[in-house]
Amino acid sequence: MEQFGVQTAEGVFDAIAAGPEDGRPVLFLHGFPEAAVEWEHQVAVLGRAGFRAVAFDQRGYSPGVRPERALEYDMESLVGDVLAVADALGWSRFDLVGHDWGGAVAWWTAHEHPERLRKLAVVSTPHPRALFDAMRTDEDQHMRSAYMTEWRSSTTEKRMLADNGAALRQMFEWQVPPSRVDEYLRRLAEPGALTAALNWYRAGRPGGGIEQVSVPTLYVWSTEDVAFGSTAAFATEKWVSGPYRFEMLEDVSHWVPEQAPEALTALLLEHLGT
Repeated sequence: MEQFGVQTAEGVFDAIAAGPEDGRPVLFLHGFPEAAVEWEHQVAVLGRAGFRAVAFDQRGYSPGVRPERALEYDMESLVGDVLAVADALGWSRFDLVGHDWGGAVAWWTAHEHPERLRKLAVVSTPHPRALFDAMRTDEDQHMRSAYMTEWRSSTTEKRMLADNGAALRQMFEWQVPPSRVDEYLRRLAEPGALTAALNWYRAGRPGGGIEQVSVPTLYVWSTEDVAFGSTAAFATEKWVSGPYRFEMLEDVSHWVPEQAPEALTALLLEHLGT
């Protein structure tokens, strides 16, 4: 596993990678409150399969790209980071994989820049329009998404880091290895790191501007996901106009890449390898 920095106009993004330099390029986007290492298993396996797999710590998670203002975490900037990293890697077209917030960024990237992507794979996060509609019409999803507003409070950092990060630890539902959770908490305890990660929630979000995605898409949803219910998951299909594959993992939590690494990686290899 390689560790390196990706130099862009915004600053240096920390990244991990595996596979030959001339392999088919795949870029991985992590979620909250994780980092690129959530994809360690997938990056390693795809690298051994001949892909050039890269995962990077996104805006706010990379110390070299940690703006202070919440407005600097808008979706346009987050999508711009994806393209900037791809450009720095010399990739004119690439496959894109995202989980949680990384999944939302992946959906928007596919919508705004379909010419740059060969294939899209999103884990957990429904298409933004499917989620938006479910939050308005489905009481279950409305309750699941309440935290998005609650975490905008200025007291969230103090609460999450109290008692050795007890609230953050509980968030992982004991489905992520303790050593990995310790690593995430160590990163988020750095000055300004948790505020930067929470600024993803505090930034203004685009409304209904996203439409159908034309990129060939794999969407993986797990039945025990506490953040995303079945209504938005099942409705995602109507927001993909290109080839679409939906996979449902039974008895798996929100933390799919780390709780079910083999199952997810097998699906990615099937989707990206065709």
